[in-house]
Amino acid sequence: MRTETHHNIYNFPDCRNIVICGDIHGDFNLLVNKVCVQYQMKDTLVIVAGDCGFGFERKGYYENIVKRNAKRVNESNNWFLFIRGNHDNPAYFDGKTFRHKRFTCIPDYSVVKANGHTILCVGGAISVDRQPRIDAWEHNQRKAHRYSHNSSDIELLSPNYYWQDEAPVFNNDLLSEITNLHKIDTVVTHTAPSFCELLNKDGLLQWAIYDNSLLDDVQKERETMDAIYTKLRAVPEPLTHWYYGHFHQSWRSSIDGVLFKMLDIMELAEITP
Repeated sequence: MRTETHHNIYNFPDCRNIVICGDIHGDFNLLVNKVCVQYQMKDTLVIVAGDCGFGFERKGYYENIVKRNAKRVNESNNWFLFIRGNHDNPAYFDGKTFRHKRFTCIPDYSVVKANGHTILCVGGAISVDRQPRIDAWEHNQRKAHRYSHNSSDIELLSPNYYWQDEAPVFNNDLLSEITNLHKIDTVVTHTAPSFCELLNKDGLLQWAIYDNSLLDDVQKERETMDAIYTKLRAVPEPLTHWYYGHFHQSWRSSIDGVLFKMLDIMELAEITP
C-alpha cells in the first residue's frame, strides 16, 4: 500500500516483525525458503539492503520467481522489499517496474512504515569489480555476435552485467521533505558512511590497478552517505539504527547513539520494537 508525495511511502499495517537482509546476489528462492521455511517467519517484512541481483536476467525470470513463491509467501503473510545495490539494474527500482503485493523493488528515498518504525531506504554503491564486468559483457556480446543498434538491445531492462548509474545520490530536497514529514528512526542503505566499516581499503587496491577512477569514486560514494547521515542528524530525529550490506562481512557498533549494523551475504537482522 502506497500514497504519493514527492517521495514514496510504503505502509505495512499488518506487519508484526521487520527483518533486514544483506546482499542476496540473485538467490531469491533461497531467501524465501530461509524466511518462510527455515525460520518459519510470519507477518514479517523483509528489506533486502541491495545487491539483489535484478538485471542479469530477462524480466520474465524475476516475474517467475514471484509466481513460484506466491503461495508460500501469501500463507506466511510476509513481504519482501528490495533496495538498489550496485549489482542491480536501477531501472527496476522506480516503484512501478517490479511491483507486486509481496515483492517490490522500491526507489531511493522511499519511506517504509511498519510495526511502529519509520525507515528511510537509499540504494546505490560503486562496484569495485565494474571493469571486469564490463569486459566480460563485451566479450560475451562479441562471442554471441549480438552487437547491433536494434532497440531491443538497448532497452532499459535488457540483461547486462553492469549499469553506469549505480552510485548513491544525495538528494537534499527530498531529504528535507522527508525529515519535515517523518520521524526517521531507522535507515537501510546498501553502502555506509565513511566512519563505518569497512574502513580498510587494501581490497580496493587490486581492483584499482585496472580502474583509474575507482578510488575517487568509492570515496565520493562514502561521502554521499556521510551527507545523508549529517542531514538526518541535523534535525531532532530519533535515529537509532542504520543497516547496510555491500561489504560481505558482519559488523556492528554504536556510534554517537546510532547502532550501525553491517550485514554479510544473506545475513538476517531483526529490528526490535
